[in-house]
Amino acid sequence: MVFNSYAFAIFLPIVLGGYWMLRGHRRQNALLLLASYVFYGAWDVRFLLLMWFTTGVDYFVGRKLQRETDDGIRKWVLIVSLVVNLGVLATFKYFGFFTDSFAVLADSVGLNIDPPTLRLLLPIGISFYTFHGISYTVDVYRRHIDAVDDLPTFAVFVSYFPQLVAGPIGRASVQLPQFKNDRVPPDGDGLRSAVWLVLMGLVKKIVIADSLAPLVDQTWMNLEHQSFLSLVLAAIGFSLQIYGDFSGYTDIARGVSRLFGIELLRNFDQPYLSRSIGEFWRRWHISLSTWLRDYLYVPLGGNRRGANRTSFNLFATMLLGGLWHGAAWTFVVWGALHGAMLLVSNRRARPIRTGLRSIPSVIATFGLVTFAWIFFRADSLDAAVTFIEGIVTLQGGIIQWSLLGTLLLVGPLLFAIDVVQRLKGDDAFLASLPSPLQGITAAASVLLLVVFSGGAGAPFIYFQF
Repeated sequence: MVFNSYAFAIFLPIVLGGYWMLRGHRRQNALLLLASYVFYGAWDVRFLLLMWFTTGVDYFVGRKLQRETDDGIRKWVLIVSLVVNLGVLATFKYFGFFTDSFAVLADSVGLNIDPPTLRLLLPIGISFYTFHGISYTVDVYRRHIDAVDDLPTFAVFVSYFPQLVAGPIGRASVQLPQFKNDRVPPDGDGLRSAVWLVLMGLVKKIVIADSLAPLVDQTWMNLEHQSFLSLVLAAIGFSLQIYGDFSGYTDIARGVSRLFGIELLRNFDQPYLSRSIGEFWRRWHISLSTWLRDYLYVPLGGNRRGANRTSFNLFATMLLGGLWHGAAWTFVVWGALHGAMLLVSNRRARPIRTGLRSIPSVIATFGLVTFAWIFFRADSLDAAVTFIEGIVTLQGGIIQWSLLGTLLLVGPLLFAIDVVQRLKGDDAFLASLPSPLQGITAAASVLLLVVFSGGAGAPFIYFQF
């Protein structure tokens, strides 16, 4: 994490206490902006300059787009924002990937080309805050929202620390009005729901994700010596790990943000209970899937230009969505797999079954998603192929009984949380329980956190994106 857990435990109450002592959204925004820059600068202060640069460009582009009436000029002004944001993202995240890939391609045809030796340090959260800026300038260009005339207000939207490093990806139309208006402290229900979101997020991260992470990593470190059963368990384990890790972070971010009177987008809606790949993407990383839909799939033409063009648009969107996650061919393959599965799912659409009759569809969807996660988790395409070959050939070897035991322990816990949230239609449903039951659940959650927090915590997976 940018801060370690102890530093953040001190940082947050200080900021929160000072925040509600201030009156008026401008003063509160100023404190949030300072806190966000301290939070981000604690990792590497040099990259604040990069964030300030893109923030300034998008702010002035927005103002120009608001005032300008000539459509041709407005289009070129928008291009400035896109070139700056995507250029920064491409330079820092994909420079090495493209140069190395080009060198390999040249070598395959007999040309010996040494790739540049420059290796740039990837700024944490760059994929998220650049998407914040793009969504803002595009929405102003489309005249869906008005440009912000106050730089600190826009800057805090871009850099807001609860969502800065791992989302959810902010949408200007949703969050800017919250930063432009006065806020009031959360009432009793709001406070309880915020605390429960944070607590459930910690349980997902520490109890579920962090308990699985070292066992999954251990399996991946010596694939040739693992039995096919261990490989299957590791694939399932990573599915639960990444969900507990990422949805846990989102719960924590949403709960912390609610304490500041700011609502973040819901990013997960029990995705592993989905009955198709299409439904999965409506429930997994919702802020990214809707961003890709609105700012990539629809501009490409969406489903308005015939079946073949629709298929191309959908596949291209998922391919670029995979590349968004990381500069590696494994992510490209992961995106391509989901693109292909979406195409097949859309062409073989059947009535969605409900109740117990949907269980086979849920299991099949989870299996397909888990298979694709193999490429997402692999360090290379060779490692992914080795992993899959070990399963297909029923490879003999070590059986990771500890991984099996952990899955049997934490898997039902994650499943129970999702099922109850689905039935209640509320991700903070625990706040509505009777007080005695809330107390028992809180005590049990804290006990689990104490028991499972003895080991070394694993970094949040999406911090690398």
